[in-house]
Amino acid sequence: MKVMLGISGGVDSSVAALLLQQAGHQVEGLFMQNWEEDGRSGPCTTDADRKDAVAVCGRLGIPFHARNFAAEYWDGVFEHFLAEYRAGRTPNPDVLCNREIKFKTFLDEAHALGADKIATGHYARVDFHEDRYRLLRAVDAAKDQTYFLHALGQRQLAATLFPLGGMEKSHVRELAREAALPTHAKKDSTGICFIGERDFRGFLSQYIPARPGEMRTPDGELIGEHQGAMYYTLGQRNGLGIGGRHGASGEAWYVVGKDVAANVLYVAQGGENHWLYSQRLQTEAPSWVAGAAPAEHFRCTARTRYRQSDQACVVRVVDDGLEVRFDEPQRAVTPGQSVVLYAGEACLGGAVIAATDAPYGGLLPTPTLSPTSTARESQTRV
Repeated sequence: MKVMLGISGGVDSSVAALLLQQAGHQVEGLFMQNWEEDGRSGPCTTDADRKDAVAVCGRLGIPFHARNFAAEYWDGVFEHFLAEYRAGRTPNPDVLCNREIKFKTFLDEAHALGADKIATGHYARVDFHEDRYRLLRAVDAAKDQTYFLHALGQRQLAATLFPLGGMEKSHVRELAREAALPTHAKKDSTGICFIGERDFRGFLSQYIPARPGEMRTPDGELIGEHQGAMYYTLGQRNGLGIGGRHGASGEAWYVVGKDVAANVLYVAQGGENHWLYSQRLQTEAPSWVAGAAPAEHFRCTARTRYRQSDQACVVRVVDDGLEVRFDEPQRAVTPGQSVVLYAGEACLGGAVIAATDAPYGGLLPTPTLSPTSTARESQTRV
């Protein structure tokens, strides 16, 4: 097949190119520029990454293409990113970037260039089971990226190869060294390019000006001032600027809620305080890998953040989203982030979290789901 690889200038996409070539495919590399350096967003490695991508393609003898998707990124990802922060939520731009850019804009461009399929260096797997494509966890659990890929559907998975899904990261590095790829010792990138290495609050303030306001405890005690409620996220400890207080314990302070309309930030002491915990959440409209929910009411496991271990839960599909009840209370579940659902090795899909039953989560505390009502639940099957 003719495969268009999204080549980023990192070791993962470099080894993906190598493996595709060794498998006998006609491989070409396409470098995506998703951000225009404007002097405001701090260091960005686009130029260096592009040079590394060119060097890898040269080493392997494969054609190199480059496209500027900055306009599409701004409209499809960054505008949403800013809107979510203005609304007081904490978005995950990587999920939206995968859906809107890497597996939509890039996929369309690859087809225009004559490719049969696309490939990326993501750690995930795809198979075909019972007439549907499945998104499966990577063999290397520490590198698994299905959390960020959960919004992909059948069209995207049918057209995509993940060459690294069955490998450990250590083996990827070893293959890169053996093949003398220019990126074999390159450090893995972290975060998203438009933030770079600079302070996140400083970056965000370039687009959403500071708006100082009150910092209070849940009991209403005024204990300081913040620079803008939208700059903080639930469970945040650093950057609060709260020193020792008379009569208070020596425990650290954490963000437990925020009222963006009133511009009030709520904080409490102790990383395990009850203000941070919730057991239920509601979501926006979900994305299903199979194209539809496995059932209207089912048990599965879920993650509400990337590095979290799987948490047992019950899911109910409602008209405008999902209702999820966990078997155990969850810490700092954050509106704007995604809840991603799993049945064993298979990622079922997920949705953006809209509200929780935490004290400041915006969801009424009356339970609507019972984790023990298994007689009414459908068991999802992989």
